[in-house]
Amino acid sequence: MEKNGYKSYEKLPLMLTVPNVAAVLGVNCMGFDKKVIAGAYELAYSERFPMLKVGSRIVIPKDKFLRRIEKRCGGEV
Repeated sequence: MEKNGYKSYEKLPLMLTVPNVAAVLGVNCMGFDKKVIAGAYELAYSERFPMLKVGSRIVIPKDKFLRRIEKRCGGEV
């Protein structure tokens, strides 16, 4: 996770943005590739993805995001 500035899961903010999630997952969301950005937002809107809408913003609670990763991978993060 060093490329995106996060050296551990503990350093992640409590509420993640879609670009934060993309960076943690190793997807470059900050570039100009509209397909990548659309893919990151598609993930956020997918069923059972732990996202909240705050006005027009999408935020993802860090603890729920990490639990989701753990559940999908069958191990502990």
